[in-house]
Amino acid sequence: MSAPSMERRAALASGLGAASWWITGAARAESAAAPAPGRSRNPAPAQPRLGLALGGGSARGLAHIGVLKALDEAGYRADMLAGTSAGALVGVFYAAGFSPWQIEEVALKVRDIDVADLNSANKRGMFAGEALQRLVNEQLRQQAIERLRIPFCAMATQLSNGEANALRSGDAGLAVRASCAIPGVFVPALVNGREMVDGGLVSPLPVRPVRAMGADFVIAIDVGVPPKNDIGAGLYEVILQSFEIMGRALSQLEGQQADLLIRPDTSRYSSTDFNARKEMIQAGYEAGRRALPELARHLPPRVRNG
Repeated sequence: MSAPSMERRAALASGLGAASWWITGAARAESAAAPAPGRSRNPAPAQPRLGLALGGGSARGLAHIGVLKALDEAGYRADMLAGTSAGALVGVFYAAGFSPWQIEEVALKVRDIDVADLNSANKRGMFAGEALQRLVNEQLRQQAIERLRIPFCAMATQLSNGEANALRSGDAGLAVRASCAIPGVFVPALVNGREMVDGGLVSPLPVRPVRAMGADFVIAIDVGVPPKNDIGAGLYEVILQSFEIMGRALSQLEGQQADLLIRPDTSRYSSTDFNARKEMIQAGYEAGRRALPELARHLPPRVRNG
């Protein structure tokens, strides 16, 4: 046999030998790593999925931002959340990946004219709501709800039959607009051919909706307060006072179903006082900080990547 032929045979034998060694070694390693018959691996237990329920409260909803700041600093970030009215507005930004500090920046910059589009053509509400929808969609760069980073739903009420609707897909700005559509203040929002109004009528503190999304541990943030004697003279104040009267008992009932209830002290501020934004955010932050020891007893902070 010629020398080149011998060399080729030697190379082939060497290659087969190496392949045989690699396969045998890999099989041994796999066998060593495999559990013995009748035994199973013990994977690390999965962390409980954390859900947030953000309630309604008009201007007092700014306190949600402060609570989110306190939770974020301590290493807690939600896996899913549901929001009603003002809670839906704050929540959609959080779900889109905005940090609490970025949400605060947006909240402090927004002017009344950016969301209050006075309506004269439709007598079913003082404001059309289109400006609010446009603001949300522009800030979120037209992302649909199902494309947000964190699973999110906005609670709204179907006007025709009073059913609660958890809006979990489609136009994010429209869902927030529907959730915030206080009857008499905003024109009802048309979602999938159905008229929707404020979710606070049926779920002012959406604990059950976020648990239905798969949350194992639910933190509810209740920014509402008992009705006050001094309600002001305007129609807007009268309507909001009526909402607070209707929703208080329901909020308390929903709050009892949460694993942890955080109630910022916003009683010093009116639900129409958008001039006290920083103060209400700070009230939320202080409430969030006070809740951390209790939260840590039930749910350890998680290490997050990115």
